Amino acid sequence: METCRLVPHPDHPPLAVTGIAARIGGTGGPWLRLRWIVEGAARVVIPPFVGKGRADDLWRTTCFELFVGSPHAPGYVEFNLSPSERWAAYDFAAYREGMANRAMPRDPVCTPRCGRDTLIFDADLPMAGLPPLPWVAGMTAVIEEEGGIRSYWALRHPDGKADFHHRDCLAIEVPAPEAP
Repeated sequence: METCRLVPHPDHPPLAVTGIAARIGGTGGPWLRLRWIVEGAARVVIPPFVGKGRADDLWRTTCFELFVGSPHAPGYVEFNLSPSERWAAYDFAAYREGMANRAMPRDPVCTPRCGRDTLIFDADLPMAGLPPLPWVAGMTAVIEEEGGIRSYWALRHPDGKADFHHRDCLAIEVPAPEAP
């Protein structure tokens, strides 16, 4: 799939981050690979490593998110993935309704790599824990920088407040694999 350029919500500009690129890898194997590249990341707050495990409220600091839903149904799944290696997965029956923890066959694998001014965050999700293809998807990021400044990044934002759950943010089309 193509690399997408995320944009910050206009009401929450970043301090020093200059851009975020995001990419969904192939969907044909046992793992879905996701990558975010944060440019201008020297002042980004990176949550400390705590090891794999489910946790809530990861979005309160630097966190990377994936939303996937059917193009023809109101339900969707939200994944929160932290550089701390904590993660969360939630099912929603419709827009912000019917939230429940999503069962996952394995923990996602989260790998942050920090350079002088770049943060690369890779995450691998087990395909067995994802809904069936095709999807509409949204790759998003909450970036906390020094001083508690948070910016909210998506491919596109709905009018009004930052809201990654809004269907406008699910702007990536991921097709079903072609039959052999």
